[in-house]
Amino acid sequence: MNYNLIIADDHKMFIDGLISILHEAPEFSITLTAKNGAQVEKYLAINGADDIHLLITDLTMPEMDGIELNKIVKEKYPALKTLVVSMHIDGGMIDKLIRNNVDGYVPKNAEKEELLTAIRSIVGGEKYFSSEIKKAYTDAMFENKKSEEINLTDREIEVLKLIAEENTTQEIADKLFLSKHTIESYRKNLISKLSVKNLAGLTKHAIKMGLLDN
Repeated sequence: MNYNLIIADDHKMFIDGLISILHEAPEFSITLTAKNGAQVEKYLAINGADDIHLLITDLTMPEMDGIELNKIVKEKYPALKTLVVSMHIDGGMIDKLIRNNVDGYVPKNAEKEELLTAIRSIVGGEKYFSSEIKKAYTDAMFENKKSEEINLTDREIEVLKLIAEENTTQEIADKLFLSKHTIESYRKNLISKLSVKNLAGLTKHAIKMGLLDN
């Protein structure tokens, strides 16, 4: 059986490297190499995906990244398999990709044997995630679960937001019409509740909770 592949990556060196690895596997043919997701989307819109078996894509690309590309492909051409090969090992990104039915994910520094194993597994109908990727995903899900279990009161959220916005204890006390001592107590409680060591940790948590988005 011969399998047709599309590769999307804005680094020519990576595409060349992948092409040379695939030379060792004669069952694979490369139909298209693209610099970004928009080029792939355009190609599929014109030619369809019936004779394409696998899309290998990077995550960070101009115009349309790998997350968006995977989402579009899985919505429009659900039978087309997708494999992400990226330097970014981020639990949140992995979660988004899994939610959008990605078929596999390996880091860019994977050995060529692993890359070929991933490609062969996916075209054979299996999912393939490197152990590094599985670990990052599990860790991220565990972190999310932990943060969901932490219940902050409205007042604590208010104090946390003001701390993250770099207000001093006195400024927060003035804004909330509370004593400096009360704000100190809130700060200590937040540090303990959120299991962080210092104000930087609190700020990080506030960003994660989306408190500074507005």
